[in-house]
Amino acid sequence: MIVDPNDYSLAIIFVVSLAVILGSSELGRWLGMRAEMKGADSVSTLEGAILGLLALMIGFTFAMALSRFEARRDAVVAEANAIGTTALRARLLPAPYNGQALKLLREYVQLRVDVTRRPPTPQELDAVISRSNVIQEALWQQVKSVAAKDNAMVPTGVFIQSLNEMIDNQEKRLAALHNRLPLIILIALYGVSVVAVGFAGYASGLQARYSRLPVYITGILVAAMVLLIQDLDRPGAGFIRVSQQPMMNTAASLAAYAD
Repeated sequence: MIVDPNDYSLAIIFVVSLAVILGSSELGRWLGMRAEMKGADSVSTLEGAILGLLALMIGFTFAMALSRFEARRDAVVAEANAIGTTALRARLLPAPYNGQALKLLREYVQLRVDVTRRPPTPQELDAVISRSNVIQEALWQQVKSVAAKDNAMVPTGVFIQSLNEMIDNQEKRLAALHNRLPLIILIALYGVSVVAVGFAGYASGLQARYSRLPVYITGILVAAMVLLIQDLDRPGAGFIRVSQQPMMNTAASLAAYAD
């Protein structure tokens, strides 16, 4: 059974990663101290190659995590803009539909603000999505009633267009939220990290007079970079979070609209 690192907190991941990486350096050093000194030059060359591979792997994985983080940030801005546009066009609808639509949209955007105040549980996220779908259906039923009375009204047409975009942006944001780094990439990153730091410890062990400090510093930096990558890949549960300010600004704007 493969353990998914996403099931554990970042603090636990960092402690375990640090212990495993530094442990591999100690194992490598122990093996190096018991090996013969022959071929030390080739070992140093191989050590540099493996550390270079680790740097390449970290850069590749970091770029993947960063692109997903930016996609989530852009999705928040796009959805906030879509909700704001829908609210503006809702004000053009005839009474009482305009007031009813604005009331539903205020609840819609507030759901998004409230659910991001802290990392939501899967159950809480499902509840927000379910309620959002109910609100979307209620808005569609309202605009259908308006269109049934006069389907030639321009405000109705533009409201339908913006409402459709708002619904589409919810799906795009959910897709971005669930677009995580593939597990195989994380496993490969951990594997290369352990092997690279372990081999650095082995090279250090060949020269017993060398201090452990450089290898330990390397191990700590590698563990920190792995933590940073996983933090970027967790949009609402880590230290690096997607700003929800655009959604808060939209909620404030809707609150100021007269029904």
